[in-house]
Amino acid sequence: MLDVIQLLPDNIANQIAAGEVIQRPASAVKEMLENAIDAGATQIHLIIKDAGKELIQVNDNGKGMSPTDARLCFERHATSKIKSIDDLFAIRTMGFRGEALASIAAVAQVDLKTKTESDEVGTHLQVENSMVKLQEPCQASTGTSLMVKNLFFNVPARRQFLKSASSETRHIVDEFIRVAMAFPHITFQFTNNNTTVFHLDGGKLKQRIVGLLGNQYMSKLVPVEEPTEVVTIKGFIASPDMATKTRGNQYFFVNNRFIKSAYLNHAVSQAYKDLIAKDEFPVFVLFIDIDPSRIDINVHPTKQEIKFEDERIVYSFVSAAVKHALSKYSLAPSLDFSLNPEIESLQSITQPFSSQQQTATKNDYLFQSFTEKGKAHFLENKQDIRNWKDLYKIQHEFELQSTHSQPINLSSQTIEKELTNLDSNNPLDLQEEFQQQFLQIAQGYIIVTTKNGFLVIDQHLAHQRILYERYEHATTNAISIQQCLIPQTFELSASDAILLQTLLEELLLLGYHIEPFGHTTFIIQGVPADVKAGHEKKSIEKILEALKHEQSDIKLDKREKVIRTMAMQKAMPYGKNSISMKCKNCLPNCLPVNNPNYHLSVKKFLLNLI
Repeated sequence: MLDVIQLLPDNIANQIAAGEVIQRPASAVKEMLENAIDAGATQIHLIIKDAGKELIQVNDNGKGMSPTDARLCFERHATSKIKSIDDLFAIRTMGFRGEALASIAAVAQVDLKTKTESDEVGTHLQVENSMVKLQEPCQASTGTSLMVKNLFFNVPARRQFLKSASSETRHIVDEFIRVAMAFPHITFQFTNNNTTVFHLDGGKLKQRIVGLLGNQYMSKLVPVEEPTEVVTIKGFIASPDMATKTRGNQYFFVNNRFIKSAYLNHAVSQAYKDLIAKDEFPVFVLFIDIDPSRIDINVHPTKQEIKFEDERIVYSFVSAAVKHALSKYSLAPSLDFSLNPEIESLQSITQPFSSQQQTATKNDYLFQSFTEKGKAHFLENKQDIRNWKDLYKIQHEFELQSTHSQPINLSSQTIEKELTNLDSNNPLDLQEEFQQQFLQIAQGYIIVTTKNGFLVIDQHLAHQRILYERYEHATTNAISIQQCLIPQTFELSASDAILLQTLLEELLLLGYHIEPFGHTTFIIQGVPADVKAGHEKKSIEKILEALKHEQSDIKLDKREKVIRTMAMQKAMPYGKNSISMKCKNCLPNCLPVNNPNYHLSVKKFLLNLI
């Protein structure tokens, strides 16, 4: 029998590893920036073109590499940080596995120039598909310049599944912000297609937060500092009035490494409870310093998910630290134990409690029931519960009526047959079929009587469908724009600004007239008429939030995503009884049957609902 097991070639093994480590251009950016930080750089410049697909370049003034190290760094599992198993549990550097450069070189064309301070000349390497094409001396300044060209050029399937340029650029911006936020003492510069996006001088953390998130946080940041025996928590949180409708401005760093943890995010949200709305998210930048032996950062290739030795203790400390900061700076409500002047003027406060009144109070049954042990649960007037059997008479009579009543056939076949009998060519048939009798149940469902029975309509989903079709036809019948008397300006994070920039044309057809106003600032000139005054910015933030976290398996274009998002956001929510207040005209208002398109869509919707 022939042997069938064989070792994979290095280039194929590296491409397989790259599938885990380098998922998109932003993954390469993260690894390259972290390598520059580990090299001790104080100035780092990131340059990208075509969302990183054409070029990703990182220049730093770190300690550089010798010719031998420059050659070995592209080998898999080559690292300078791990020498024994004990070192793995004392990691404080950003990279340590030695997979980053090897994985990048397996799926891109890499050009490296590096030089140490002691060397007279630098080293120039060109690597393609894990194979060294060129290695020669060159003139270079101290530090490293790493260029990654044509990412995924040899893996066309991976390149094809990359998202749009704006989406990939947003991911790169997010990674840049996370790294720059963790190291405020380093000077960072970010250039996208020859345009400077960020230029951040080294300084303090508050200065870095304002430089990355916007000047509106200058006077709204509250310091957090809680040293404990287990962990040290420091950083900044924003005042409750700066809470946003979108996620993204929540940053947790463990030993200066950005992590994602819904569990710890919940700890901060609990501290802000009753201070912000349920659909708002607090802004915070928190650093957790902990003994590396108490955590495991080697659980995921991207190193953004870690495990704590005891996550519940960290949760408690984070929540307590945020609460302490909020109360310390008078941002959280405090208990006022001073009496109200109206209460102080009451007779029970102004007049003394005489001995006669004390004796009468002690003989009172209510006082005795709470002062004598085991008496508080007793009832004084036991005759009140003697007629408990009468409570079941109503239920017994209802059961008798139900026994003699005819059951209602609510099968889907019956309702489908009833709907099929309607003439789709005549939209008025639907209006004639429905009688003017409506009932709203639990402020979320409408029961509509018909000639042969009734239908149950989910008001939220039905309203979604109606809004969807209205927005879908906005290309021919553009939604009217209500111009703002005073245009409003608002500022977004860098990634949100890139997303909004790509949606301006679609939003204009849907009633939002928004114009760029420089860098990450936009100006609202007009909004749809159904947007309440003062909610213009919130409505836009809701759209951005839904689009950022849209996880549909179906590949949709931008316009379709915006339409679906707006329909879901603006549909009448559960718990509102505005429909029952319009019972006489409920069907024409909520299910506009005068339009054949709506007639057919509602008909399909009701069938799907069943």
